[in-house]
Amino acid sequence: MSRPSSPRGLLLCSLACFLVVAATPVRPAVPAERQPVSLTPMSEAVKAELAPNGRLRAALNYGNFLLVSARAPEHAGVAPDLARELARRANATVEFVGYENAGVAADAAKERAWDVAFIGAEPARAGEITFTPAYVEIEVGYLVPGNSKLWSVDDVDHDDVRIVSAARAAYTLYLQRTLRHATLVEADGAQGAADRFTRENFDVMADLMPRLLDEVQRMPATRLIPGRFTAVQQSIGVRKERVAAAAYLAAFADEIKTSGLLASLIEKHGASGLTIAR
Repeated sequence: MSRPSSPRGLLLCSLACFLVVAATPVRPAVPAERQPVSLTPMSEAVKAELAPNGRLRAALNYGNFLLVSARAPEHAGVAPDLARELARRANATVEFVGYENAGVAADAAKERAWDVAFIGAEPARAGEITFTPAYVEIEVGYLVPGNSKLWSVDDVDHDDVRIVSAARAAYTLYLQRTLRHATLVEADGAQGAADRFTRENFDVMADLMPRLLDEVQRMPATRLIPGRFTAVQQSIGVRKERVAAAAYLAAFADEIKTSGLLASLIEKHGASGLTIAR
């Protein structure tokens, strides 16, 4: 094609080129983190194990306020939302089965009272339950009176030290396995441990770090020992015989950590204190 030689021709050519470019749709670049996420496909065999008869019964630990933030008017929190996502993929309804602590929830596996459980993974619970790798973890620490002579985590395990902790909590089971000298006393739940700590003059209270941060504000004459003595690994569990479901949930736990779903739920529910497990 010949080039226009006159100024008017050049102007008309430039205008035509501009109109062609302007009419061409421009697709904005999509950041890598916003690319569609491949969901872990759920087979019919998995659906049959996770949600028999189209109903998924999800066990929740009401004692873990970071995972279950409300029971009414409807269940809310990271764990209930993950259960809803599993039910959606199984094309099933979800039914929540609540327990006051994780130990009671684990016991209920023998009674086939639930299909999937959102509780801490502990060796003491592995006889009846297959756990996924952890999807989140929660740091656990010690609270002591302000005038205590204990200043480090290593100072706690001595003969003259009395520790109060919530019965059957994952961190209490950890202490039962690892303490060699200190005396461990179990209380009825986290609030029961806090009540006994002040009423009975215990040397130490063990609890989830987010709860201890609240307690130290509520009880001014106390302080936290720096650092953590363990971190509770929160997992998803199924009964031992449900092999297909266990394999699926292991992949699901990995998917929610890498897809951004878990991070979004932690932010949605303001679950400060939950750390995505590596």
